[in-house]
Amino acid sequence: MNAKSQTSPKPWVDPDDAPELTDDFFEQGEWKIGEQPVSAAEGAAALQKALSRGRPKAETTKQALTVRYDADVVEAFKATGKGWQTRMNAALRDWLKTHSPA
Repeated sequence: MNAKSQTSPKPWVDPDDAPELTDDFFEQGEWKIGEQPVSAAEGAAALQKALSRGRPKAETTKQALTVRYDADVVEAFKATGKGWQTRMNAALRDWLKTHSPA
C-alpha cells in the first residue's frame, strides 16, 4: 500500500443509502451498561432514567408555603450563610421533639 492511499480521505457515503433498521435488528441486539451485559428490562429502565429531565425526586418532599417571621429571627438564620432555610427547618424539627404545637 502506498502512502497516498493511507492519507486520502475516504469516499463520501450517502446516509440515505444505509439499510433500514428493522425490529428484528434491534431484537438481536445486546443491552449493556458500560461493558456489563444487562437484561432488556434493566437496559430500558436505565435508558429511561438517563433521559428523564430535572432533579432526581427526593425521598421526602417539602411543602411550599408562605409564612411570616420576625425580622430578627430571619436575619439570625441568614447570618449563618448558605443553607439557612435548611437550618431553620432543622431548628423547628428539633423544637417539635420536646414540644407539642397544640
